Amino acid sequence: MTDRPLDIDTGIPSPARIYDLWLGGKDNYEIDRVVSEQILAAVPELPVLARTNREFLGRAVRHMAGEAGIRQFLDIGTGIPTANNTHQVAQSVAPESRVVYVDNDPMVLAHARALLRGSEEGSTAFLDADLREPDKILAAAGEHLAFDRPIGLTLLGVVDFLPDTGEAREIIRRLMAAMAPGSHLAISHGLVGKQLEEGVRHWNESGGSPMTLRTLEEVTGFFDGLELLEPGVVPLPRWRPVPETLYADHEAVYYAGVGRKP
Repeated sequence: MTDRPLDIDTGIPSPARIYDLWLGGKDNYEIDRVVSEQILAAVPELPVLARTNREFLGRAVRHMAGEAGIRQFLDIGTGIPTANNTHQVAQSVAPESRVVYVDNDPMVLAHARALLRGSEEGSTAFLDADLREPDKILAAAGEHLAFDRPIGLTLLGVVDFLPDTGEAREIIRRLMAAMAPGSHLAISHGLVGKQLEEGVRHWNESGGSPMTLRTLEEVTGFFDGLELLEPGVVPLPRWRPVPETLYADHEAVYYAGVGRKP
């Protein structure tokens, strides 16, 4: 974890802070609340999306740590800590699990120490880095994770902020190429469609990092070379729901999937 001073520009909205706001968090500024109101006026169900995305994280990590037996996780685009973070889910299944979080948002950095508290048997670490820097991420994560053993990589709601689809595919390919067979990739991503487009327009006009929606075919393409697990790339709450899954019959505008490296 870096010791550099925080540099939070309270005049620029933050995806992590707005997401936290939709989850009921308090770590946000006036600009975040204003932009949130504009987005919710166009897409009022987005707080539901935030909750279903958090639930998908739990189910995907629980599958990786349980059925797949993975004991190492790389969570890029961590966001502000809330309930059921990656290390909490993984270590509830396998206390010895090791988790590395990656984010470049100063507000997330301010809360990083909360993410570093894990089980006594396992470990957690935090890296201040950007998804656009896969080599930097891999080098730093290598100090905490063994890349000759399977790793669970989570990219939830973060690939949307890579505007070039070719660049996004190459970054994902480079990350997965460094990982051992048996590693898993979980992605959630917004799909092109009228439900989200107006909200994304408000976001992109707000001055925050531009967001890009993609087709189902494009999102599915991020799993090329991997074994896409059933039921494929589907609306968030429909990826292997359990009895307690909220909004399982909801037509989510965000889709998700999990793939395994053969």
